[in-house]
Amino acid sequence: MRYRFVTTDVFTDRRFGGNPLAVLPDARGLDTAAMQAIAREFNLSETTFVLPADDPSHTCRVRIFTPAREMAFAGHPTVGTAYVLVRTGIVPLPAAGTALVLEEGVGPVPVTITTRDGAAVGACLTAARLPERGPTPPPVAELAAALSLEVADIVVDGRDAPQGASCGAPYLIVPVTGRGALARAAVEPATWRRVIQGWWADAVYVVCRDPETDQADLRARMFAPDHGVVEDPATGSAAAALAGYLAARDGRGDGTHRWIVEQGFEMGRPSVITIEVDTEGGAVRAVRVAGECVMVSEGSIEV
Repeated sequence: MRYRFVTTDVFTDRRFGGNPLAVLPDARGLDTAAMQAIAREFNLSETTFVLPADDPSHTCRVRIFTPAREMAFAGHPTVGTAYVLVRTGIVPLPAAGTALVLEEGVGPVPVTITTRDGAAVGACLTAARLPERGPTPPPVAELAAALSLEVADIVVDGRDAPQGASCGAPYLIVPVTGRGALARAAVEPATWRRVIQGWWADAVYVVCRDPETDQADLRARMFAPDHGVVEDPATGSAAAALAGYLAARDGRGDGTHRWIVEQGFEMGRPSVITIEVDTEGGAVRAVRVAGECVMVSEGSIEV
């Protein structure tokens, strides 16, 4: 049986940048094993499978697979799937400010469509879960070794330090001194297995406050070899977790605060991710992740 697929590059305004995503807009009839096999075949960071919503008031149900596992939530697949559904006309372009609601493993995820000249150009998701802080991270010396870095490359000061964080998908956020250290980061397999595998989060978001572009506030890289993704060019769920981390550490007070994160530059796939938090009474009330997308290809796959 043939299934239609569409691919889009997410968190970019140009083809062959950002993070590629494959979307199967009608995945009815596929079981979990078939979905996992298709995700392995595409071998992208994620592939999404769109199904009828369990709640008829929602837009659809979305299952998200890396080449190795199913994910309860992921940012670039959520943004990209919503964009594809509207851009291809499967879902009508909603009125300004009206959210599509995608049912995912973490629960319903509202997504608003970004438009320009009446056409969809991207999307903004609101995280279904508020920020969660993880347990005490592994020792800095072990983190440095797992990332092929020196201890001095990792920042541990009054504002920044390694921390586990999640908005539905857990990450270990590791701040480093600058772009030089970020560029040197690489998974050291044996130490990674000993230090990271089995910890609260088995994906690491390495960040620095030393971006390359004027528009950005931070630069990041994401490593998740246990997900079948050695490095990811743009990671919306990690950026959501980072938003919670920054809100707790940057001391901006109540209000709506925004940061722009650049990622994927070291991979030759520049990506730009906008993150926002609403804070009230010193607590985060909402986290949003946004970016642009571009259509790349479409076809069918025989299953």
